[in-house]
Amino acid sequence: MTQTSATPPAADPNAVRPFRVEVPEADLAELRRRINATRWPERETVTDHSQGVPLATMEKLARYWATDYDWRKVEARLNAVPNFIIEIDDLDIHFIHVRSKHENALPLIVTHGWPGSVIEQLKIIEPLTNPTAHGGSASDAFHLVIPSMPGYGFSGKPTTTGWGPERIARAWITLMRRLGYKHFVAQGGDWGSVVTDLLGVQAPPELLGIHTNMPGAIPADINQASFAGAPAPSGLSDEERSTYEQLVFFYKHVYYALWMATRPQTMTGFADSPIGLATFLLDHDARSLELIARAFDGKTEGLTRDDVLDNVTLFWLTNTGVSSARLYWENKLAFFTPKGVSVPVAVSVFPDELYQTPRNWAERAYPKLMYYNKVAKGGHFAAWEQPELFVAELRAAFKTLR
Repeated sequence: MTQTSATPPAADPNAVRPFRVEVPEADLAELRRRINATRWPERETVTDHSQGVPLATMEKLARYWATDYDWRKVEARLNAVPNFIIEIDDLDIHFIHVRSKHENALPLIVTHGWPGSVIEQLKIIEPLTNPTAHGGSASDAFHLVIPSMPGYGFSGKPTTTGWGPERIARAWITLMRRLGYKHFVAQGGDWGSVVTDLLGVQAPPELLGIHTNMPGAIPADINQASFAGAPAPSGLSDEERSTYEQLVFFYKHVYYALWMATRPQTMTGFADSPIGLATFLLDHDARSLELIARAFDGKTEGLTRDDVLDNVTLFWLTNTGVSSARLYWENKLAFFTPKGVSVPVAVSVFPDELYQTPRNWAERAYPKLMYYNKVAKGGHFAAWEQPELFVAELRAAFKTLR
């Protein structure tokens, strides 16, 4: 499918090429045709989510997707901000780059996760780059760089192995240097938190500090025991025991990640069926599924139907169901354990995240912890679900580094 346009590769491989999203109407018509042609399974035999995404949720999603959903709205939002392509390590990397009008703005690179994209961050661009119009002061301003990870969204799809999170972190350093930034900070959640942690491990001289909303702070022995589903180790505080139980629950339901980490090419069906792809993308974790499913039940808190389908449709149009999954196959690191970050770190703990990191674990994992806060509302997709709270966290987190 041809759904994007960028200026041709320049003679200079370091060139930054302008980019626009332009999806042919025929591609959208074909998407609707495939949705309407879905062969559905029978209804689940339970009344909860224990067998996966309920049939009723997917039928509501399909009806809206095939009839009233309008991709052009999010296409216009994407094209309303400056998009670019740059070649790094022989791979095209797409990124949004919005510079603040405030000259002392702090450069910030924000990394999405799976099943996410740059669409997750669209709501935070204006308040972070133009804070005086959004309850902040000029001293809160950021210059924003929001890349699509390799194999995701509008970035190129690696054709050889080796694009794990360590290499992505190195590519982000190259990106920020080519953009001319002499110093910057970084933020991430989900895969973005792993990449951002690794930026903090690689610690280029330009990196002032990082912020994470999914900290790599679980002690290795705790992580190993929870993965095995063992009884909680003795000596844990009430808070630590609660986190341990959250981890045990998550690891019991993380089959999607194990599948992608071992057999990503087996997901070929997701390149053929939009409903198959959508169902898989929705089933990230139990709480996120609840938050997403309620959007199709007419509830307006957090994510909307359009929010959900903007992201799913991007995966479909770019045919990145399989290429995005290969990141799990490439990864050799434990998601949640300390990586050895040596730079200043800020941690925001959202109540509906996969687990709530106790402060003492964060202090142990991040020797230069400069900020720790438990947020009142929000889950795994914090910037997407609760952009105002997320923006407030970033302003507070990086205040001491300006």
